[in-house]
Amino acid sequence: MRIVVIGGIGLIGSKVVEKLKQKRHEGIAAAPNTGVNTITGEGLKEAMAGAQVVNDLANSPPLEDKAALEFFETSGRNLLPAEVADVALAAPRNGIVEIAGPERAPFNEIVARYLKAVGDNRVVVSDPEARYFGGRIEKRSLVPLGEARPGRIAFDGSATHWQQPDSAPP
Repeated sequence: MRIVVIGGIGLIGSKVVEKLKQKRHEGIAAAPNTGVNTITGEGLKEAMAGAQVVNDLANSPPLEDKAALEFFETSGRNLLPAEVADVALAAPRNGIVEIAGPERAPFNEIVARYLKAVGDNRVVVSDPEARYFGGRIEKRSLVPLGEARPGRIAFDGSATHWQQPDSAPP
């Protein structure tokens, strides 16, 4: 099966392409560095030709330091590409499949837990007026509201389960 992975050379996208190839599928890494620009459309028609599935794993704007990248590489980091590859190879859903995290918590709480885990005593203070790439963030802005495919590994490395969508983060 031919599967286009937008953002296919990024941290997660490159691993998804690798997993697809391990499963004997054609994973196409679509990114500006491979001649595919989804904003200008350059190379997009050629990349999409014959594709049965498209995964959009485009990166958000880069964060400024190594600590942010290390934060996102927790014990479950190698599970996400496998989950994305499994979704790409599953029966068509005719819609969006969200892969969520196994835990619901405000971002400031997750960051505070990470800092504590690495022995950093800094206090995390949330700012209710802070913007996320220019947009206002509400309590449920960054969590799936409907059905989501749950992650399996909690932040601390233990097995866990996803809370139901109707339970908002505190």
